[in-house]
Amino acid sequence: MAASLTCSITDLNSLLSVNGSNHNAAAEYICQRFDAISNKFTDTTYALDNTYLLFSAYLVFSMQLGFAMLCAGSVRAKNTMNIMLTNVLDAATGGISYYLFGFAFAFGTPSNVFIGKHLFGLENFPSISFDYGYFLYQWAFAIAAAGITSGSIAERTQFVSYLIYSSFLTGLVYPIVSHWFWSSDGWGSPARSENLLFGTGVIDFAGSGVVHLVGAVAGFWGAFIEGPRMGRFDHEGKPVPLRGHSGTLVVLGTFLLWFGWYGFNPGSFLNISKVYGKSGDYYGQWSAVGRTAVTTTLAGCSAALTTLFGKRIQTGHWNVTDVCNGLLGGFAAITAGCSVVEPWAAIICGFVAAWVLIGANMLAERFKYDDPLEAAQLHGGCGTWGIIFTALFATKKYVNEVYPGFPDRPYGLFMGGGGKLLAAHLIQILVIIVWVSVTMGTVFFLLHKLNLLRISNEEEMKGLDKTSHGGLAYVYNEEIELTKNAFAATTRTHSSEVA
Repeated sequence: MAASLTCSITDLNSLLSVNGSNHNAAAEYICQRFDAISNKFTDTTYALDNTYLLFSAYLVFSMQLGFAMLCAGSVRAKNTMNIMLTNVLDAATGGISYYLFGFAFAFGTPSNVFIGKHLFGLENFPSISFDYGYFLYQWAFAIAAAGITSGSIAERTQFVSYLIYSSFLTGLVYPIVSHWFWSSDGWGSPARSENLLFGTGVIDFAGSGVVHLVGAVAGFWGAFIEGPRMGRFDHEGKPVPLRGHSGTLVVLGTFLLWFGWYGFNPGSFLNISKVYGKSGDYYGQWSAVGRTAVTTTLAGCSAALTTLFGKRIQTGHWNVTDVCNGLLGGFAAITAGCSVVEPWAAIICGFVAAWVLIGANMLAERFKYDDPLEAAQLHGGCGTWGIIFTALFATKKYVNEVYPGFPDRPYGLFMGGGGKLLAAHLIQILVIIVWVSVTMGTVFFLLHKLNLLRISNEEEMKGLDKTSHGGLAYVYNEEIELTKNAFAATTRTHSSEVA
């Protein structure tokens, strides 16, 4: 657009009448008008792209409400206040730690291949590389990873440990992973200008690995070190269901997460006005944004339906909680490749993700692993499948559009692109598991040794709402009776005084 509006006084002079006394002034005036129009188009493009990114950030942040509702519905009523407060604090503590350190470690360029070194506390902001909307968007991703972890350790964790692990995860562990695969300096990033991993880099577009697998591995170690909740397995080791108290909140949370995922996946383009090919065509990045929303939708729908019938065969019931988890598993899986696969492939992604989740839950019960929200199984299992799926089904056309500059970049194995992308993605899975295990596993182990991780048996029996948060989230029948008795006593006393 800007090139077509370039204006030269010399060029215009040759077109204007040489006999005109004001041809220089006329040419200068015309060029000034063209330059003003060109600048206005540039300003509008910046405003449009930043508005798109800010709106996407708001959508991703709204997922925190979805996490809160999903978590609240999935735990027993006596722990509702606790789990909702932890979700609030994931955002609050994550905001401060990501502002001070996290963003710099993730995107502080120029840097090395391991960690960012600049932009602590958003110094020198904004710049041509980053604006405030980009920070807000990346912060919303960071606290999503922390929210995954909090679900795994729900109903049995001391409140102080949430503050410690959440700050460490969002301020150091997650940012370093996002630097590796999303920063232009990261060793595994597809945006590097040279020395791409296996000639391709890791195509984890919106974070099946960077967000979901990181949060899942952290949550796994927290839940593993704590051990299962009291009563989750009987004396023979058989699983005992500890049902969440509200299917309504589970469904509400699921729909809020679904809505937010349209900022999570399509929003990861970061802008919408980019042109593919020649200017003035109907096809551009706006089309890729729409396609990504479609692949996200289809993967979730496919996973939900597969889970519905799969669990029906397994248990004989149509279970709404299982379907909601299956739906979210489909979303977690498609997140890596949502921008580079065809819609029909997204259906396959969701179908397999549902069976991965079902299988992971069976393994968890067999090994007596207790995760109240199935978070490690869902985000870890389905996120891992999503990374592999991308390496199998990424198309050449979409890969070159989303990651331009290397026309011979390897793409999906099943699409004829060879196995190099799959090799890069297997390395990503391995490195994330090792890094998060060493860091977050150590944090949870130290908290355990310092008696700062798990609550006492008495607190667990009574529920964290009573023991740690000053009261229950709901008024129970016994409390209603106490209130009625107190009111009746007050009424009798008042009647006696009147008499």
